[in-house]
Amino acid sequence: MDPVRLTLEQLRELRDDVAPQAARRSRASLHRRIDRWRNRAFFIAQCSLAAGTAWALARYVVGHPQPFFAPVAAMVCLGFSFGQRLRRVAEVMVGVAVGVGVGDLFVRFFGTGIVQIVIVVALAMSVAVLLGAGNLMTTQAGVQAAIVTTLLPNPGAGFSRWLDAALGGLVALAAATIAPAAPIRRPRQQAAEVLNELAAILVETAEGLRAKDPELVTDALRRARSSESLLDDLRSAAEEGVAVVRMSPFRRRHRGRVQEVADLVIPLDRAIRNIRVLVRRAAVSVWREEQIPDEYPALLERLADGTRLIAESLFEPAADVAAHRVLGELGRRTAVMPIPSGLSAVVMLGQIRSTIVDLLELTGTSYDEARELVPLRHDGLDEK
Repeated sequence: MDPVRLTLEQLRELRDDVAPQAARRSRASLHRRIDRWRNRAFFIAQCSLAAGTAWALARYVVGHPQPFFAPVAAMVCLGFSFGQRLRRVAEVMVGVAVGVGVGDLFVRFFGTGIVQIVIVVALAMSVAVLLGAGNLMTTQAGVQAAIVTTLLPNPGAGFSRWLDAALGGLVALAAATIAPAAPIRRPRQQAAEVLNELAAILVETAEGLRAKDPELVTDALRRARSSESLLDDLRSAAEEGVAVVRMSPFRRRHRGRVQEVADLVIPLDRAIRNIRVLVRRAAVSVWREEQIPDEYPALLERLADGTRLIAESLFEPAADVAAHRVLGELGRRTAVMPIPSGLSAVVMLGQIRSTIVDLLELTGTSYDEARELVPLRHDGLDEK
């Protein structure tokens, strides 16, 4: 039989394997889409209400019969991200207002056409630049001027459309101050996720060392290298949370708590780097069948315990004391351990000590105090 050709039975087996995988991928994709919608549900509701409010104010309060630019300006100004939203709303609002204003004026006196479009877009963008605009505001000015000149030319409209755009921007500015609680909760949740992942990596590394299992340590190393992306997510969430509590008057009372989590990013970054080096050296020791002291897996598991307690302390402050105690005991223990003979073991011990210092800083301990809790060794192994 030709080995390239598949039998009917093999095709059935292939179908039986592929169908469940396709179903799982489909369900996972659906869940991701639903989660994405949930994350943006507040924004969708905010945009919808802002658009309706802007149109109603322009139609019934100001008295414009077709206030097209009011809802458009409100939606354009709000954007998707909560980070630095108020500053961006102000920028876009000015850009829209400048573009509509310049376009209205130009159509009123010079009409429309190819030459007029070129001039009005250049003029609107130039005015925005002279007002100190960034790229976003300058682009919006050009876009809105082009819309007024080409799609909605109306020489008799005067400044009504400019007023609609300004009104829509003001509604967006007011709506942007009402921020959801998600950007405030998310940094704390993200920090806990990073710490729990680091703890899991340390436990898997300990298991791999104890069993001398290359697959386990290789997987732990892969996870350690991927942990940088989790830190990037935390950094973005922290910046977004800080921006929200600074700008929104309704969330300023949370400023201290959000800033506390934002302050964790730097020591957590150092801890991740040290753990990555630690796991890599542990993997090398297993791959090369180097001799590692029997106490090392227990050290890593105790380090994981301290890391998990720090994650718990983000929601239960009492766990902070327990984390401090566990890490302090581990630091003193590493100071009296015999110096190992192999290079990998020496590097691992040094990285464990450095990581303890980094994690102690996450409990609110200063760097100098953390170093004191990891006593100086007398064999030169002290690079904290």
